[in-house]
This record gives sequence, C-alpha cells and structure tokens, in this order.
Amino acid sequence: MGVSTLAVVGPHPELAELSAADLSRMLSSGKLTSLELIQMSLERIEALDRDKTRSVIEINPDALDIARRRDREQSRGKVRGPLHGLPVLVKDNIDTGDRMLTTAGSLAMTGAPAPRDAPLVANLRRAGAVLIGKANLSEWANIRSSRSSSGWSGRGRQTRNPHVLDRTPSGSSSGSGAGVAAGFAALAIGTETDGSIISPANANGVVGIKPAVGVVSQAGIIPISASQDSAGPMTRTVEDAAVLLGVISTRGAGYRRGLKKDALRGKRLGVLRDPFTGYSEHTDRCYEGALAALQDCGAVLVEVEIATAKELRSSELEKTVLLHELKAGLNAYLRGRRGLAVRSLADVIRWNRSHAAEEMPYFRQEFFEDSQATRGLKSKAYTEAHDRARRMAGPEGIDRALRKHRLAALVAPSGAPAAAIDEVDGEKHLGGSTQLAAVAGYPIISVPAGFAFGLPLGLSMFAGAGSEARLLSFAFAFEQATNARQAPGFLPTLTLP
Repeated sequence: MGVSTLAVVGPHPELAELSAADLSRMLSSGKLTSLELIQMSLERIEALDRDKTRSVIEINPDALDIARRRDREQSRGKVRGPLHGLPVLVKDNIDTGDRMLTTAGSLAMTGAPAPRDAPLVANLRRAGAVLIGKANLSEWANIRSSRSSSGWSGRGRQTRNPHVLDRTPSGSSSGSGAGVAAGFAALAIGTETDGSIISPANANGVVGIKPAVGVVSQAGIIPISASQDSAGPMTRTVEDAAVLLGVISTRGAGYRRGLKKDALRGKRLGVLRDPFTGYSEHTDRCYEGALAALQDCGAVLVEVEIATAKELRSSELEKTVLLHELKAGLNAYLRGRRGLAVRSLADVIRWNRSHAAEEMPYFRQEFFEDSQATRGLKSKAYTEAHDRARRMAGPEGIDRALRKHRLAALVAPSGAPAAAIDEVDGEKHLGGSTQLAAVAGYPIISVPAGFAFGLPLGLSMFAGAGSEARLLSFAFAFEQATNARQAPGFLPTLTLP
C-alpha cells in the first residue's frame, strides 16, 4: 500500500510530514513557538507555492501578530483550544472578517473584505488557530462552467498538484488539498457540494471529510446549494480531521475520542462496484488492495449494488436542483456584502462579460446563465427534481442498502489518478464516489489508499446521517493499518516506465 516517506523539497520539509497533533505537542512542550511555526510555514509557501502550486490565494497580513498573541497567551497558561497556535488555511469562499478578501476566486468580488467571520471561522479563532491565509479554488466552487479546469480562478489562476505539477489538484477545494499535502499548513477547510472535498483529497493524497449538511454552519460561505453545501476538514491524518471537525461543528462533538485501531473488527462494509469502478484500471487495482487491507483489519465485506446510483448519475436531477438553489442562495449572499461591484447573479454574469479577457480566457459561464434562467424554488421543475433526487440518494439508495445488508458503512474508490491540467478544454473526469452522499446530504470521508505512477488514490467511506464519528473511526483504523500517505515530491511531470 505504500510507506510514508519524507520528500525533502523546499525549506522545512518536515512540515509536509508532521501532523497537527505532532505540532501541537511541540508547541505545548516548548520545543516550538507559534511564531516560529508560522514563520516556517510562510517561508515554505514563499519558496514553493508562488512559482509551483499556487494553492494559497492570499497570505494573512496579520498571521505573525496573531501567532505572537497565541505565544503570549500560552506563556500565561491560557490555551484557547486544541488548535492553539496552529496554522490553518481557509478556502476563499468562506468569509473572514479581517483584512483578507473572500472572493470565491472571482475578480468581481475583490472590492472589499467580508464584514464578519463565518461561524466556522469564529470557531477556529476561539480554538486558537492562526489563519495563515486563504486557499485558491476552482472559481465559484466549480459552478460557472461545464468544462472548467479544476483549481483555476480568475484571481488565483491555476492551482497545481504538489505530487506532479502538471497534474490537476482536482476541485473545487483545490488549494486546501494541495496546501495541506505540500506542508503549507497542517490544517485546511474545504467545502463540498458534490465532490469538492473528496476529489481533491484523492488527488493530493490527504484526508478529507464532508460532514452531513448542517453539521457545520453554512452561514458566511458563498453558496451553491442549501441542500448539499457542507464545509469540512482537509488534513494529513484522520486524527487531525477528527479534531478539526469537532472545532468547526455546530455540535461541538469530540470526534477524536472514538478513534480506535480495531474499529473495523467485525464491521460489515458494503463494497460498491458498478458504477463506482471500471473507469480506471489503476483505481481498481488500488481499490482491490484497499479491500484486502479492510479484511485484514477484521471487516466483513459484502458485495452491494445500489440500483438508484446509475439512474441518478445519468439524470439531470441534481443539476436542476443546483442551478435553482445557486440563484436563490447567491443572490441572498451578495445582498449581505458591501463594497462589491456585484449584488446579484445577474450582476456577476454581466461583470464577467465586461471583463472576459481576465475572467473567461479559457471557459465561459453557461451554468451561471442557466441558473439565471431558472424560475425560483417554488417552481415545479425544482420541487420535483429536489424530492426525487433526495429520495433516490437517501431512502431508496444509501439507507436501503445499509438496512438491507445490515451494513455499518459503504466503501468505494474516491476517484481516478489526477488528470493532466487542461485549461483550454477542461480536465478529464473519469469517475468518483460522491454523488449519493452529496445529494442525500450525508457524510463521506476519503483516506489515502495508495498510488498509481506516483499519483495518490483514496478510499471513500460513507453512511447515513449522523455517522461522522463512525466513519472517522473506520478511516482511522484503515489509515493506521496501511500508512499509505506520502509527502509530495513537486515533480514537474510524470516519468512513465
């Protein structure tokens, strides 16, 4: 499955290997100060990100001052919480009420910062985190065009995969995944509507968990879909993801307490294949190895088919829901921002047309235009698509499979090896694991599982509402048994045999 190795690239290469838990212990023992850690992170970003990965869209100008305050607090015996003094990257569609901008990567949104922190950001600050910067992303979280290049934004340009630089970091939480893998921050926040945490976790070889809708507040996040949007952790270890989710969750759950190496023993897991496999022999080979590792951990594997998965994937139901909810949600969000050139989706469309050379050099905005043409959340087209899609994904999909086969969770490969970046025509997308959980609003986690030609691959696990703790525990057991993650080597391109 692979053994973790230290890729000695750039200054402070240990930052690509140490977990947030490791760094926290070093801060607590006095071996390291927050100021030293933030300085090291900034030096690594300066050396590797600007010319290579472009995963950080903006550095927090107050990061060093915040680190000094955290050190002073710790010297007086005040530790704010489990993230005290640790660097965190926040995706640039999440409001921060500071001097950094919140733009979803769009140049139309650069007029003024957000007026206040999103609730999840306020939780990060209360827990002692140092917001080191905002992460680049697929512009507008990949809802502008059908053939966009993941990780490209007008403001941040193209994010690159730190394992192989001409390969996609996937998206839309591209900078969050790449930045954590590269060692720019131990912790990052991504957002997902369908695949935007899990897919970049797969491509960059990190852990990503999309919690169920509502576990993390949607307030202060530039929206796509009220019924599917969810923010979640992207980290190098499952333990770190559990701690971070506990901090940003509205429930304040202590997810770390449930992590056990023997958590998979005797647990029945549903093995999904068609249409979750068959699109890449490299992915399928890694998946078979992951299934063998799950069995070695004591899991009982049950072959399962979800009949609604193919039907949902081939339908336009999810797209219909997203385009309707985008217009309603984005209009409401923009009405709460001041100092911007745009106050509605229609304004954004017009702005993009007027600034097409900067904003649309490679792909257009047909999803925005389709969304603008929708007729509201009371329309028959929306209500019928929403109800049918949710029913197929949840009660008739995931829930029925779990109940029928007495399963604790379902497993599938997270995706294909990272495709080559193609800004002009858009990247190749072969397959993934996320649609059922996304449409149902249920949690899903991806954990590193192996490699194909030096490109990371992940294993996804998902289940019903309220299963975050269980999924984290299963992923922890798998991670501890396989140790599949490796630090990236920043290779310019693949050298194939």
